[in-house]
Amino acid sequence: MRSSVLKSLVDYGPLAAFLIAYETGGMLAATAALMAATVVAMALSLIFTRKVPMVALVTAVVVGVFGGLTLWFKDDTFIKLKPTIVYSLFAAILAGGLATGQPLLKRFVGDALPLDDLGWRRLTLRFVVFFLGMASINEVARRVLSTDLWVLWKVPGSIGLTFIFMLAQMGLIRRHRLAEETGEPSA
Repeated sequence: MRSSVLKSLVDYGPLAAFLIAYETGGMLAATAALMAATVVAMALSLIFTRKVPMVALVTAVVVGVFGGLTLWFKDDTFIKLKPTIVYSLFAAILAGGLATGQPLLKRFVGDALPLDDLGWRRLTLRFVVFFLGMASINEVARRVLSTDLWVLWKVPGSIGLTFIFMLAQMGLIRRHRLAEETGEPSA
């Protein structure tokens, strides 16, 4: 299986399953579908790449815990809290890395994105701010919006904002990208 197809399945398959199940069976069905699709995505990643990305693994654990609480108590508050917890956790991990002088974002995507050290620090800081913003938006959305509107925020809304954020980082990435062969910053 091509790596880009696999990555898309691992990243977006569980969200697609969540949205489809929500439309056909409501929040409890959507939560169960999200949990099952997350397990399938992890298994596919393990089968085809012999590894599970750390970000996906952390997300899967949080999905398991908060999805399980949602199903056990039949209360969608827990699954609505999951994005806040995941975004906050990622922000804290990345901020901790910055505080110790180790931009952890480089460990997660360094092979795919060769940047100089200043570029990694700046990109990591931007991700910290982005994740804190996304956690805050989710908190407002889950408290103010109806469940139907929260689902629309979660699936297409948060994906759209993430895409826009990533596009906005292209200038920084171009400025700090290392030349492939020399390891020197590109001009």
